[in-house]
Amino acid sequence: MKVLVADKFEQVGIDGLAALGARVDYEPDLRDAALAERVRDTEAEVLVVRSTKVSAETMEAGRLALIVRAGAGYNTIDVEAANRLGIYVSNCPGKNSQAVAELAFGLILACDRRIPDNVIQLRGGRWNKKEFSKARGLYGRTLGLVGMGRIGQEMVARGKAFGMSVVAFSRWMTPEVASALGIKRAESLEELAAMSDVVSVHVSLTPASKGMLGKSFFGAMKSGAIFVNTSRSEVVDQNALLKAVEERPLFAGLDVFEGEPASGEAEYHGALRDNPRVYCTHHIGASTDQAQEAVAQEAVRIVREFKATGSVPNVVNVQRAETATHVVVVRHEDKVGVLADVLGVLRDEKINVQEMENIVLGGAKAAIAQISVDKAPSEAALKGIKANPLVFDASVFETERDLEVSKA
Repeated sequence: MKVLVADKFEQVGIDGLAALGARVDYEPDLRDAALAERVRDTEAEVLVVRSTKVSAETMEAGRLALIVRAGAGYNTIDVEAANRLGIYVSNCPGKNSQAVAELAFGLILACDRRIPDNVIQLRGGRWNKKEFSKARGLYGRTLGLVGMGRIGQEMVARGKAFGMSVVAFSRWMTPEVASALGIKRAESLEELAAMSDVVSVHVSLTPASKGMLGKSFFGAMKSGAIFVNTSRSEVVDQNALLKAVEERPLFAGLDVFEGEPASGEAEYHGALRDNPRVYCTHHIGASTDQAQEAVAQEAVRIVREFKATGSVPNVVNVQRAETATHVVVVRHEDKVGVLADVLGVLRDEKINVQEMENIVLGGAKAAIAQISVDKAPSEAALKGIKANPLVFDASVFETERDLEVSKA
């Protein structure tokens, strides 16, 4: 098997791929036409990338069978072209959750205590304790989370550690699940905004989430609140945010934003450069050694499974929309045999499971299973699932799209 790694990649990943018996070409600076040329020349079957864009032209240039995005999102890959050309696209979700949550909370603290301005003024030779002594503090405040996937749940633990109450908006989260997590549940984005002193965004980019945070959302936020986005810039209407920063006023901490440079080093002259109420970092949310090693190991696992069986873990472009019509969400104790029992009930109803994710909550005492199926289970089946004494609750959503904003 021939593997082309066209982005920065941890040595543990390079070594892991080589240990599979693959021929590995590591060329982290390939872009655009140069990438397409190397895909052709190396006759690569597998392409591994991080932020590098993979276009239809690149795919058409060679004989790729699998593209692995060494990270959570995959909006830099032309998935439609991959579908047309019969190329699997896979990603590594959840492996950078802690890193992103750490940066998000760093931005929250930076906004509250104005840490960057403190540093800049002192480096300029100015002592300004009078100005920077003004801060609201986080203890007793409300942290609002948009999205309750892996990163959102990491944020719950961090918010509670700082003595904050937590409220979340997520389309899959029932009141019972919110209660199990020890948080409140907002019925809408606007309600979340009105309840929160700090809002942190943790959603993937989908048609449902694109532009979801706009004028009405920012208009509902409290004056002086903090807004943090470490997910995707496209989920935010940046013009609406900038207007709210001036009028509300708000403080914003952004790791992703409109017009950010695509390369590792570049000039930036965009609208956020000199705004005193906006702190920006350089799209580094997942960039810790711990996170990148975990992602690299997951990428190796994907290639190993593909090489051995032909199946692809975490595949994102199998067209489940035509077959997976419902999602069963089961809240249960994290004990052996619970999911086997649930799957047995679905099997007896001749319901085919398309995809399953089991999120273990803090403390490893409870978990939430999200099971994509090809038809709705009957009331009898739901009762059968709930009859298990280790199951707290079971709910059914019409389509997987109802979960799209929760999977970051």
